[in-house]
Parts: sequence; C-alpha cells; structure tokens
Amino acid sequence: MDYLEYKGYKGSVEYSKEDNCLFGKVQGMSKALILYEGQTLDELRKDFEDGIDSYIEGCRADGVEPAKPYSGRLNLRMSSELHSRVAAFVLASGTTINDFINKAIRDELKHVAVL
Repeated sequence: MDYLEYKGYKGSVEYSKEDNCLFGKVQGMSKALILYEGQTLDELRKDFEDGIDSYIEGCRADGVEPAKPYSGRLNLRMSSELHSRVAAFVLASGTTINDFINKAIRDELKHVAVL
C-alpha cells in the first residue's frame, strides 16, 4: 500500500472495484476520522489535502489543538517474565525501560523497509 503525505499527516491509497474510485483515510488518528476519495490520483490528493485543511481549520475555530497522528505514546503489553527480564537489564545497564524499548525498535527497523 502506498501513502499520501501532507502537513505531517499520512493517508492510505486504496481502490474500490465496486465503486470504481480511489479512497483512503488519514492514518494514526485515534479520535478524528478524515476520509477522502477521487476518480484520479490528482482528485484523491486534492480531497486528502482539503480534508486535512478543513480538519485543522475546524479545530482552530473550536479553539482546540489539532491532533497529530501517532501521539508518540504506545501502550505495550508483554508477559510478566519478559517485563522482569527487561527491568533487570535496564537496571544493570543504567538506562530506562522506555529508552531500551525505543532503541530495540530503532535497531529492528534498520533491517526492514519502512515507508
């Protein structure tokens, strides 16, 4: 799947055979839903950008900060045994669980193609 990007927001690009159109939604938004569609890529991109602009303008008019996709907070679940091993390791190495997990994820992503 490919993505559109605009003002820090990413949106999916999908095709509906039934409706014979392109469509998508902004990714990583937990409380807002921004959908868009078009017959061509140019129409899709314009509706995507217009949707984001409209969302941002609506937030400003309401006096609220527009939500950013992927807040940077992640609720992670793991077994108690793994949690204990991680805690022991970070205590011995003088780091934090948060820093350890962030480093592990960055190191792993070096080995895969990510958009």
